[in-house]
Amino acid sequence: MLALAVVGGLLILGYMAIEPRSPATAGNEASSPEMTASLPATSAQHADSARLKLPRFVSLKADRVNVRRGPSSDHAIAWVYNRKSLPVEIIAEFQHWRRVRDSDGEEGWVYKSLLSGRRTAIVAPWIKGKTVPMLHDPQSEASVVALVGPGVIGNVESCSGHWCQLNVQGHEGWIQQALLWGVYPGEHINN
Repeated sequence: MLALAVVGGLLILGYMAIEPRSPATAGNEASSPEMTASLPATSAQHADSARLKLPRFVSLKADRVNVRRGPSSDHAIAWVYNRKSLPVEIIAEFQHWRRVRDSDGEEGWVYKSLLSGRRTAIVAPWIKGKTVPMLHDPQSEASVVALVGPGVIGNVESCSGHWCQLNVQGHEGWIQQALLWGVYPGEHINN
Protein backbone atom coordinates (compact mmCIF):
# COMPACT_ATOMS: atom_id res chain seq x y z
CA MET A 1 0.00 0.00 0.00
CA LEU A 2 1.39 3.40 -0.97
CA ALA A 3 1.45 5.52 2.19
CA LEU A 4 1.45 9.30 1.95
CA ALA A 5 1.59 11.93 4.66
CA VAL A 6 -1.83 13.54 5.15
CA VAL A 7 -1.63 17.28 4.73
CA GLY A 8 -4.88 18.94 5.75
CA GLY A 9 -6.23 22.24 4.48
CA LEU A 10 -4.57 25.07 2.66
CA LEU A 11 -1.40 26.24 4.35
CA ILE A 12 -0.47 29.83 3.72
CA LEU A 13 3.16 30.48 4.55
CA GLY A 14 4.81 33.75 5.20
CA TYR A 15 8.03 33.31 7.13
CA MET A 16 10.45 36.11 6.81
CA ALA A 17 13.37 33.81 6.16
CA ILE A 18 13.87 30.30 4.91
CA GLU A 19 14.57 27.85 7.71
CA PRO A 20 18.05 26.40 7.45
CA ARG A 21 18.47 22.83 6.33
CA SER A 22 19.17 20.51 9.21
CA PRO A 23 22.09 18.13 8.77
CA ALA A 24 21.30 14.44 8.62
CA THR A 25 21.97 12.59 11.82
CA ALA A 26 22.94 8.99 12.24
CA GLY A 27 20.08 6.58 12.72
CA ASN A 28 17.27 8.68 11.25
CA GLU A 29 17.12 6.87 7.90
CA ALA A 30 14.59 4.37 9.25
CA SER A 31 12.07 7.14 9.85
CA SER A 32 12.72 8.97 6.60
CA PRO A 33 9.56 10.05 4.72
CA GLU A 34 10.64 8.53 1.43
CA MET A 35 10.69 5.08 3.00
CA THR A 36 6.87 5.15 3.23
CA ALA A 37 6.37 4.85 -0.52
CA SER A 38 7.95 1.89 -2.22
CA LEU A 39 5.59 0.45 -4.83
CA PRO A 40 6.95 -0.14 -8.32
CA ALA A 41 5.81 2.32 -10.98
CA THR A 42 3.02 1.38 -13.33
CA SER A 43 3.08 2.09 -17.07
CA ALA A 44 0.67 4.98 -16.49
CA GLN A 45 3.00 6.50 -13.90
CA HIS A 46 5.93 6.27 -16.31
CA ALA A 47 3.81 7.84 -19.05
CA ASP A 48 2.72 10.71 -16.77
CA SER A 49 6.31 11.42 -15.78
CA ALA A 50 7.49 11.27 -19.40
CA ARG A 51 5.00 13.97 -20.41
CA LEU A 52 6.30 16.55 -17.95
CA LYS A 53 9.14 18.74 -19.16
CA LEU A 54 12.43 19.33 -17.41
CA PRO A 55 13.32 21.51 -15.72
CA ARG A 56 10.12 22.45 -13.87
CA PHE A 57 9.21 24.00 -10.54
CA VAL A 58 7.29 22.16 -7.83
CA SER A 59 6.98 22.60 -4.06
CA LEU A 60 7.61 20.42 -1.02
CA LYS A 61 4.52 18.54 0.16
CA ALA A 62 5.72 17.84 3.72
CA ASP A 63 7.25 19.78 6.61
CA ARG A 64 10.24 17.42 6.70
CA VAL A 65 11.83 16.17 3.47
CA ASN A 66 15.07 14.20 3.33
CA VAL A 67 17.39 15.09 0.46
CA ARG A 68 19.66 12.24 -0.55
CA ARG A 69 23.00 12.09 -2.35
CA GLY A 70 21.61 9.67 -4.94
CA PRO A 71 18.28 8.33 -6.23
CA SER A 72 17.51 5.63 -3.64
CA SER A 73 16.99 5.26 0.08
CA ASP A 74 20.35 3.43 0.14
CA HIS A 75 22.10 6.77 -0.45
CA ALA A 76 23.01 8.93 2.53
CA ILE A 77 20.83 11.85 3.57
CA ALA A 78 22.67 15.02 2.57
CA TRP A 79 20.32 17.39 4.43
CA VAL A 80 16.69 17.78 5.48
CA TYR A 81 14.32 20.50 4.33
CA ASN A 82 12.11 21.71 7.19
CA ARG A 83 9.73 23.87 5.20
CA LYS A 84 6.48 22.74 3.61
CA SER A 85 5.66 24.57 0.35
CA LEU A 86 9.28 25.49 -0.35
CA PRO A 87 9.69 25.78 -4.13
CA VAL A 88 12.31 23.56 -5.74
CA GLU A 89 13.23 22.96 -9.35
CA ILE A 90 13.23 19.40 -10.72
CA ILE A 91 16.25 19.07 -12.98
CA ALA A 92 16.40 15.28 -13.48
CA GLU A 93 14.31 12.16 -12.90
CA PHE A 94 15.20 8.53 -12.17
CA GLN A 95 12.35 6.11 -11.55
CA HIS A 96 10.49 7.49 -8.48
CA TRP A 97 13.25 9.96 -7.58
CA ARG A 98 13.62 13.61 -8.58
CA ARG A 99 16.86 15.58 -8.56
CA VAL A 100 15.96 19.02 -7.24
CA ARG A 101 17.70 22.37 -6.98
CA ASP A 102 16.78 24.98 -4.38
CA SER A 103 17.09 28.77 -4.42
CA ASP A 104 20.62 28.49 -2.99
CA GLY A 105 21.67 26.31 -5.94
CA GLU A 106 22.03 23.18 -3.79
CA GLU A 107 21.06 19.90 -5.50
CA GLY A 108 19.98 16.49 -4.22
CA TRP A 109 17.48 13.66 -4.72
CA VAL A 110 13.94 13.59 -3.28
CA TYR A 111 11.29 10.87 -3.48
CA LYS A 112 8.54 12.06 -5.85
CA SER A 113 5.62 11.55 -3.43
CA LEU A 114 7.11 14.30 -1.24
CA LEU A 115 6.72 16.87 -4.03
CA SER A 116 3.60 18.75 -5.04
CA GLY A 117 2.69 20.30 -8.37
CA ARG A 118 1.32 23.32 -6.48
CA ARG A 119 3.33 26.36 -7.51
CA THR A 120 4.89 28.56 -4.87
CA ALA A 121 7.60 31.21 -5.10
CA ILE A 122 10.15 32.78 -2.78
CA VAL A 123 10.28 36.55 -2.81
CA ALA A 124 13.76 37.82 -3.75
CA PRO A 125 15.92 35.46 -1.65
CA TRP A 126 19.01 37.23 -3.02
CA ILE A 127 18.01 40.62 -1.53
CA LYS A 128 19.07 41.28 2.05
CA GLY A 129 17.53 43.89 4.35
CA LYS A 130 14.97 45.31 1.88
CA THR A 131 11.30 44.70 1.25
CA VAL A 132 9.51 44.13 -2.02
CA PRO A 133 6.18 45.87 -2.71
CA MET A 134 3.17 43.66 -3.38
CA LEU A 135 0.85 45.73 -5.57
CA HIS A 136 -2.92 45.82 -6.05
CA ASP A 137 -2.61 45.55 -9.86
CA PRO A 138 0.12 44.27 -12.21
CA GLN A 139 1.59 47.70 -12.93
CA SER A 140 4.32 49.77 -11.28
CA GLU A 141 2.00 52.68 -10.42
CA ALA A 142 -0.53 50.49 -8.55
CA SER A 143 -1.18 50.93 -4.85
CA VAL A 144 0.83 48.86 -2.39
CA VAL A 145 -1.03 45.98 -0.71
CA ALA A 146 1.90 44.91 1.49
CA LEU A 147 5.67 45.11 1.80
CA VAL A 148 7.08 41.60 1.64
CA GLY A 149 10.44 40.61 3.06
CA PRO A 150 13.01 38.53 1.20
CA GLY A 151 12.57 34.79 1.71
CA VAL A 152 8.81 34.94 2.16
CA ILE A 153 6.97 32.14 0.35
CA GLY A 154 3.68 32.76 -1.41
CA ASN A 155 1.24 30.64 -3.38
CA VAL A 156 1.39 31.51 -7.08
CA GLU A 157 -2.12 32.30 -8.34
CA SER A 158 -1.09 33.40 -11.85
CA CYS A 159 1.76 34.92 -13.85
CA SER A 160 1.56 37.12 -16.94
CA GLY A 161 5.18 36.78 -18.03
CA HIS A 162 6.14 40.04 -16.26
CA TRP A 163 4.05 39.96 -13.06
CA CYS A 164 2.85 37.19 -10.73
CA GLN A 165 -0.19 37.26 -8.50
CA LEU A 166 0.69 35.77 -5.10
CA ASN A 167 -1.20 34.96 -1.95
CA VAL A 168 0.99 35.55 1.10
CA GLN A 169 -0.58 35.11 4.55
CA GLY A 170 -4.00 36.01 3.17
CA HIS A 171 -2.72 39.09 1.34
CA GLU A 172 -3.17 38.83 -2.40
CA GLY A 173 -1.33 41.05 -4.83
CA TRP A 174 1.16 41.33 -7.68
CA ILE A 175 4.95 41.17 -7.58
CA GLN A 176 7.29 41.61 -10.52
CA GLN A 177 8.14 38.17 -11.85
CA ALA A 178 11.89 38.97 -11.93
CA LEU A 179 11.78 39.31 -8.11
CA LEU A 180 10.55 35.74 -7.55
CA TRP A 181 12.36 32.41 -7.38
CA GLY A 182 10.04 29.56 -8.30
CA VAL A 183 8.80 30.87 -11.66
CA TYR A 184 10.70 31.19 -14.92
CA PRO A 185 11.29 34.54 -16.67
CA GLY A 186 8.45 35.10 -19.13
CA GLU A 187 6.48 32.08 -17.83
CA HIS A 188 2.68 32.28 -18.02
CA ILE A 189 0.69 30.54 -15.27
CA ASN A 190 -3.10 30.37 -15.03
CA ASN A 191 -4.33 28.47 -11.97
